Amino acid sequence: MSKRFSGELEMKETEIASGPPSRRHANKVAPADAKYKVGVPPKLSLFEEFKSTVKETFFPDEPLRSFRDQSKSRKFVMGLEAVFPILSWGRDYNLTKFKGDLIAGLTIASLCIPQDIGYAKLARLPAQNGLYSSFVPPLVYAFMGSSRDIAIGPVAVVSLLLGGMLENEIDPEKNKSEFLRLAFTATFFAGVTQIVLGFFRLGFVIEFLSHAAIVGFMGGAAVTIALQQLKGLLGIKDFTKKTDIVSVMRSVWSSVHHGWNWQTILIGISFLCFMLLTKYIAKKNKKLFWVSAISPLISVVLSTFFVYVTHANKHGVAIVNHIKKGVNPPSVNEIYFTGDYLAKGFRIGLVCGMVALTEAVAIGRTFASMRDYQLDGNKEMVALGTMNIVGSMTSCYVATGSFSRSAVNFMAGCHTAVSNIVMSCVVLLTLELITPLFKYTPNAILASIIICAVIGLIDIEAVILIWRVDKSDFIACMGAFFGVVFISVEIGLLIAVAISFAKILLQVTRPRTAVLGKLPWTNVYRNIQQYPEATRVPGILIVRVDSAIYFSNSNYIKERILRWLIDEEEFNKEKNQPKIQHLIVEMSPVTDIDTSGIHALEELYRALEKKEIQLILANPGPVVIGKLHDSKFADVIGEDNIFPSVADAVQARDPKTEEL
Repeated sequence: MSKRFSGELEMKETEIASGPPSRRHANKVAPADAKYKVGVPPKLSLFEEFKSTVKETFFPDEPLRSFRDQSKSRKFVMGLEAVFPILSWGRDYNLTKFKGDLIAGLTIASLCIPQDIGYAKLARLPAQNGLYSSFVPPLVYAFMGSSRDIAIGPVAVVSLLLGGMLENEIDPEKNKSEFLRLAFTATFFAGVTQIVLGFFRLGFVIEFLSHAAIVGFMGGAAVTIALQQLKGLLGIKDFTKKTDIVSVMRSVWSSVHHGWNWQTILIGISFLCFMLLTKYIAKKNKKLFWVSAISPLISVVLSTFFVYVTHANKHGVAIVNHIKKGVNPPSVNEIYFTGDYLAKGFRIGLVCGMVALTEAVAIGRTFASMRDYQLDGNKEMVALGTMNIVGSMTSCYVATGSFSRSAVNFMAGCHTAVSNIVMSCVVLLTLELITPLFKYTPNAILASIIICAVIGLIDIEAVILIWRVDKSDFIACMGAFFGVVFISVEIGLLIAVAISFAKILLQVTRPRTAVLGKLPWTNVYRNIQQYPEATRVPGILIVRVDSAIYFSNSNYIKERILRWLIDEEEFNKEKNQPKIQHLIVEMSPVTDIDTSGIHALEELYRALEKKEIQLILANPGPVVIGKLHDSKFADVIGEDNIFPSVADAVQARDPKTEEL
């Protein structure tokens, strides 16, 4: 070291030593032999631990926090506002907001009326039941729902799923009344399922269906629904009741020479092209969203007038015929509360309710994030469940949030759920005054409207992104898609759930582990595969476990660490490196450990002891270190072998690493 440099260094040290206290403390270095022990959290009683777990599982958002320090009268009002959010935002409602809601409500009404008739046919139900389902449920939701943007009514996927499951139990042609009663029963239990999940704050259950599985399921359902519409689009009378693509295409081609009707095809294809064109225009220019929204109603009006004038129904063009006029009749007495159909209705309702719930919550959260407000999923479930229970008693079938209508509602400038009330009023007027005019509406138009609507459910961009990000997610997506397309909607849904659970199990039972190295000139230790410049510490193997250690993965983690050790020993032998004397397990990602996990650590400790290698633990969390002390494993391994960080552990075992 040069005299000049040595002199400058001494001056610096003198300046630091004589400087202000804050500067002296900031530059103070801990003694080399100083060691901080890993803190052990205070021991909780069984009741306190159980209470904490329940709170974090079911009440992480502390829903009753706002009720603290409030008078009884204020608590009562706040309770009513929690059940009926309209009482809260209704106080600030004004004419400006009503103008936006009025325009949005009229716009989505023009879209929902033709869609409802088509979706009812998709569910194998009378057309008026589709309209009923856009009258009562939206009114209930407007008072109880917390989303400003979601538009309520029947949707294609749930309609197809409900119709298919009902048809497996009752023939809709031979037993129309029993089929309808089972539909009301399923709707009732769909509502019960939703309200129970919301009331008991079990909303996390629907999170088990991954985004990738939902994308695949929705895409497969869209393809299946579109294929089902070939019957109406081509004018085929004898059509398969199966939904898989092979059966549908066989039915289509077997009737090509005698079952197709060219007038029906002309009407259907012409208006389908018209609606797709308006959809393209709306996509290119967001301000013209209303063009796409009203195109289905325009198509219905024009095609109905065309059929009426030309008497095309006498030339093989199938028409809607009679739609029952009037408001929803009560159906409480139609629901099966006893008998053989009770269990069947419960099973169908459970499946349909879960699918409807998943779709509605996903839609609600999407638009809530766009408008920067929070959506309480559990409150949404209670609102959706209540509206379906009330709907089942007023001749409705399962209703939920519609993505196409919600998007139009959002683009039309809605401010609150009043847009749903406006839509309901328009549907009421339709039921009371206009339904006879739909008599000559061709089925081909309804098929075209449904095809145009479900195209938006096929999200190619999302599939490409899933492929790029996670191949296992892509497998889940494709499994759900092909399950729906080639087998059935129910099987596709089952595959989606099964693959989602399989992925969770795989991640839990086979967690990631990594060998860590020291980044040059730092005390930071990182994965050597991610950071090639990271260097191994001679004589020390550092392994990180990226998961909680449970009975399901404890044996795998132990064996994986031992395999890392074997690989490291072979590497050191080839490179003439020192023998491994210490194995450090970085435990900061280990959020929890059970008795099986502790037993695995004990076996690892004994296996390393035979090899004369010391096991060292670095940075165990509060839950983990508490359980290690309770099990006495901390005494077995020794307090001197548990460190707050990897850097502390390495420095204690190899002080020379500080110089690197």
